[in-house]
Amino acid sequence: MVNSIYGKLAFVALFFMGFAMLINAQDKPVTDICLGCICEAISGCNRTSVCAGGVCGLFHITWGYWADGGKVTLNGEAPESETAFSNCVVDPYCAANTIQNYMTKFGQDCNGDNQVDCYDFAAIHKLGPYGCKGELGYNYQTTLSNCLNLFQG
Repeated sequence: MVNSIYGKLAFVALFFMGFAMLINAQDKPVTDICLGCICEAISGCNRTSVCAGGVCGLFHITWGYWADGGKVTLNGEAPESETAFSNCVVDPYCAANTIQNYMTKFGQDCNGDNQVDCYDFAAIHKLGPYGCKGELGYNYQTTLSNCLNLFQG
């Protein structure tokens, strides 16, 4: 089981390393490794994840989150289009840009360690900017920590 987890995490890391080519890291608060680990923690990076229960895609993004993240769209689609939200958040790159915008807007120190880092972004992603000091849940926090330790250590 451990080998399958490391294999999956290696895939996740390689997948999200591709963001560096598409997203200008100088202007974005969340690193590619952090995005990959948030994805792993929130959904297991299930690429077949569509919309269910008001959340969509690999990152389980809601309409409100997408709207607060600037209503990013694919291929020039109008943000007002009925499909703009779902088309964006099921696409890994568009979803990642939504997260970057959201964290630029709401990034803060949620755990009181005097720095804004991936743990804070993960808390904001899961609990929202006004609830990010709350409990993340064991599975989410453990998966996030294991992923970050593996790829940042």
